[in-house]
Amino acid sequence: MRITTKENDIASILYSEKQIAAMVETLGEKITEDYQGTRPVMVCVLKGASLFFTDLCREIDLNIDMDFISVSSYGTSSKSSGVVKLNKDVDVDITGRDVIIVDDIIDSGLTLKHLKNLFSTRGPKSVKTIALLDKKVRHDPDLTPDYVGFQCPDYFVVGYGLDYANNYRNLPYIGILRDEVFR
Repeated sequence: MRITTKENDIASILYSEKQIAAMVETLGEKITEDYQGTRPVMVCVLKGASLFFTDLCREIDLNIDMDFISVSSYGTSSKSSGVVKLNKDVDVDITGRDVIIVDDIIDSGLTLKHLKNLFSTRGPKSVKTIALLDKKVRHDPDLTPDYVGFQCPDYFVVGYGLDYANNYRNLPYIGILRDEVFR
């Protein structure tokens, strides 16, 4: 049996705690500027986006409503199942509201596409998306988040909310998970 720690399961750090903080501050300023005079509904896609969502909301200098949605398409696998399952819906009525969906990573793009379609049927004023990470090489190029933290190379990454089998979420950085951990 191999004895591991979270740190020795990480091949390398892709984005440091300092880089993440600077990016979140910049995104918060941009959203503040773009939504002046409105009260957007910020929707966190649980669980992966929770740390990013919390930090981002603190950087937005507006009155906002915060809500949460839980969907799953991975389970304990490193690849999407191809089916998005809704586990918890939002509580706020989004009719006539500006909605910003906050997700951790755009990989296959299936979750983002599903949520945009779902929310669009509920009569919002607008639906925008923000992703901490965007793996452009893995999804349809026509699917583009409105705001992106970092472009992510095609590695399996964990930390700052991102997980593998519900581990590594509490790392303060985003790191590349060693292949032998999930293969």
